[in-house]
Amino acid sequence: MAFINPLGNLFGRSPIGPIQEHMSMVDQAAQLVPDLLRATAANDWEKATQLHKDIAKAESTADEQKRSVRRHLPNSLFLPVSRSDLLTLVGVQDHIANTAKDIAGLIIGRKIRFPTPLQDMAIELADAAAATSHQALKAIQELDELLEVGFTGREEIRRVEDMLHTLDELERGSDKIAVKLRAGLFELEKDMPPVDVMFLYQIITLLGTVADDAESVGDRLQILMAK
Repeated sequence: MAFINPLGNLFGRSPIGPIQEHMSMVDQAAQLVPDLLRATAANDWEKATQLHKDIAKAESTADEQKRSVRRHLPNSLFLPVSRSDLLTLVGVQDHIANTAKDIAGLIIGRKIRFPTPLQDMAIELADAAAATSHQALKAIQELDELLEVGFTGREEIRRVEDMLHTLDELERGSDKIAVKLRAGLFELEKDMPPVDVMFLYQIITLLGTVADDAESVGDRLQILMAK
């Protein structure tokens, strides 16, 4: 007799689907950040303002999805993972979109851009952060496969572990770029308005936080696989 999932009407094929959709929207916000840096480097503030709106919209949609998961995920699940673990995962994912929105808000709110000698490196850091977020999305997209094998299939787990290893490498790469960017800003800061310098350092930190948050998604997935 085929097993019928009583959650089907609420969550489609599995309760994992909405969590994957949430991560997809979160990643959409992160992928717009490098475009925002490119727009500011080109002094295209009209495009930058629109990208800020797009990032804010993606973050808002992700928030709605997060709340929907929290409302509708049942207290009792016939799954090899607990409800609380899944809710924690969604919360960690959400940090990425929140940070992307914070970056955009700082840039547009102060009309701030990196000095010309640092623009390429700033964009490189934003690209690295976005790549880390996208790698986290790829890993989360494997949740369905992991669920089907009860988080015990060797091949499926090995594939996801390889993805998480790549995720860790991408995060470490973003850290190295951030260190170089901070050093470059330090060399120039004496000739810049101190307040601008302060906010540029904050933007560098937030770009690194996007990568850190993405790695945290991988860490939560690793915990799910270990239970």
